[in-house]
Amino acid sequence: MERQFIIGIQANVDAGKTTLTEQMLYLSNQIRSYGSVDRGTTTSDFLEVERRRGISVKNACVELEYHNNRIRIIDTPGHLDFAGEVLRSLYALDGAVLLVSASDGAEGRTQTLFSALRNLKLPVVVCINKIDLAGFSREAALENLKEKLGGVFVPADLPPQEMLPLLAECDPDLEERFLMDEPVSDAEILEKLAKCTKESLASPVVFACAKEGEGVPRLLDTITACLPDTSCHAEEGLSGTVFGISHDPREGTAAMIRLFSGTLETRMPVPVQRLDPQDYEKIARIRRMQGGRMTDTSELQAGEIAAVYGLSDIRVGDVIGTAPEGRGEISGRMLDAEPLLLAEVLPGPGTEELKLSAALTELSQEEPLLAYERNTHTGQMFVHVMGEIQTEILTEILKERFSLEAAFSRPRVIYREKPAVTGYGEEAYLMPKPCWAIVKLKAEPLPAGSGILFESVIKEKELPYRYQEHVRQSIQKTVSQGLFGWEVIDTKFTLVGGMSHHVHTHPLDFFVATPIAMLRALIDAKETLYEPWMRITLQASETLLGKITGRIIRMNGSFSSPVMENGTFTMEAEAALRECVDFPTEFRSMTSGDGHIGMSLIEYRPAPPDLHETFPRRGVDPLDRAKWILACRSALAYDLTGRE
Repeated sequence: MERQFIIGIQANVDAGKTTLTEQMLYLSNQIRSYGSVDRGTTTSDFLEVERRRGISVKNACVELEYHNNRIRIIDTPGHLDFAGEVLRSLYALDGAVLLVSASDGAEGRTQTLFSALRNLKLPVVVCINKIDLAGFSREAALENLKEKLGGVFVPADLPPQEMLPLLAECDPDLEERFLMDEPVSDAEILEKLAKCTKESLASPVVFACAKEGEGVPRLLDTITACLPDTSCHAEEGLSGTVFGISHDPREGTAAMIRLFSGTLETRMPVPVQRLDPQDYEKIARIRRMQGGRMTDTSELQAGEIAAVYGLSDIRVGDVIGTAPEGRGEISGRMLDAEPLLLAEVLPGPGTEELKLSAALTELSQEEPLLAYERNTHTGQMFVHVMGEIQTEILTEILKERFSLEAAFSRPRVIYREKPAVTGYGEEAYLMPKPCWAIVKLKAEPLPAGSGILFESVIKEKELPYRYQEHVRQSIQKTVSQGLFGWEVIDTKFTLVGGMSHHVHTHPLDFFVATPIAMLRALIDAKETLYEPWMRITLQASETLLGKITGRIIRMNGSFSSPVMENGTFTMEAEAALRECVDFPTEFRSMTSGDGHIGMSLIEYRPAPPDLHETFPRRGVDPLDRAKWILACRSALAYDLTGRE
């Protein structure tokens, strides 16, 4: 019986993911000759912009058959600007190949990926690529994995008896037998390797040179021996997840669905957990993917991935049927995939704003982290981005796919707001009649990562619970714009007083009064601007140490003592993002591309008091009370959030 596997290839940029995928396809006779990233002829880089630039921008799904095993591979982008694609692929995987460049070792980005895979309990096979580089040492590479990633790493090419001491670290039974010097057969050891891998207790390690095909057969053997197969459960209840959205100009919306159990067929209504049963839509078409090529099929079975058409209201992260067992919600923070920069989109010559807005809306459905928004009062359009590379790619996609000319402003930092102390605010919305809503709120700061909390300390007889719920809902909407126009974070709002009138209160009055009371409470709480601080990992020639540390000092950062080894230094630094936005580009220039740099968010910290960074308010400011009330009462122009 054919076994099936769905795996992802995860790595930092330039580690060789696409080259490895190409060699796996070639070795399994899926392609006649392997393509080249430099020549733009690879299977998984199927977009024109990917072929031209030589980088992966979108997840690509390919299939291969190897020794009666069907392996479905999701090749993910390595560049940090496209971390959202990597994040979404995790929804669909049963295991992963973590590709590590022999020249870089397990640097910061690789550590983040490994940690995310471990948190999700996804089994991992590590592949160390580019072992043909001068000075490569197996022992040093393994020590690097153990030091940087932590865990048990077992070279897959070792004789089984040599694996025994390593596996004994993560298997109590083996440990006892090893210490008692009891015999363990080769077959038992290999079974234990597979068991420990599937339980995320150990990771086999394969050494390879992907561009020459060296080590690729062993990698395929290790995948099929140690990673879990996606055993079909067609008779079980329907369970799947949507891990991607794309749009076809002829076919419409395509939902990338991984099916864990059950079967989907064309013309079948799809039960989406988020939707009401009466809103279920029928499948118009199912297509399997092989790089940029699509083939039609009448059904999607358990353990498969396909593009499903006809579901217009589908979203990334939607659950089909019941939620897959053991798979919780994946946090964007897990991969540092939260965009920290904001760019304004500027229409080019001859480009209509409405068409550009429609295109950006479509792109943000495919990439929710873009969080496209348009200020209907100023006409400004903004997207959240990970870096300048992403804006360059977006410019090309808008031109190639939508025939629209557009430019992007230089990305600016996204700030947050938070109270400095406890503050109080209230609003008595009593005129013009009919209306009656009194709201009294307390705002107080919470520790980092707490989010927005709401509590009411008043009783039903003081304010009916339905109106207290309106206050809570209104706060959840209003925190998207604080006093300076940025999102409010880590704050507890407590309803300490309120009053309604049995005759004059309109059901929506508390949606009018609450934003005013909330912002007044933030004023009293001395709302403070917070900015993102970054951890920067650096590796470069020791001859550049003085120049690089000097630059860190000039951007008001700090750094740890550098570690010197073989003429290079490794170091960690910290700095505010506003000071180091351009540092990666400068670093690559200083090192002529030979150094390595990684950046990840540490946390949001209070910004300097003299920093006055604001963001244009969307809609009417609730603190402009008369205008806010007029806007809220006008059903023609505004909804209750102040947006058209």
